[in-house]
Amino acid sequence: MAELPQLPGKLLSSAFPVDPVPSMAIDTAGVRHIARLARLAVPEGQETGLAADLARVLELAERLQAAPLDGVEPMAHPHARAVAWRADEVTAADRSGALLALTPHTRGGLYLVPKVIE
Repeated sequence: MAELPQLPGKLLSSAFPVDPVPSMAIDTAGVRHIARLARLAVPEGQETGLAADLARVLELAERLQAAPLDGVEPMAHPHARAVAWRADEVTAADRSGALLALTPHTRGGLYLVPKVIE
């Protein structure tokens, strides 16, 4: 099993303000089950803290689900950006001959390789 990475401080305490009592409860049995499914080794003393962090993540997901999105248009990027078009010109030299010279067998500009599947 993979070792659980050490994270500085609380996972979400400074990144996202959350209520002190999350609405979804995850107990240590849930943490052990998720860790087993993810094939992570969770040290004995960290289960309670991870349960609280996971509950905060789920609470944040609930908040995002409840966000009012009426009238919000979908976007591909949060900033308005214009595409910078460039001229459709060849900018690199044709090196196919030099690259084909590196292989022992070629035919018609293609690499020849041994047959590996019968």
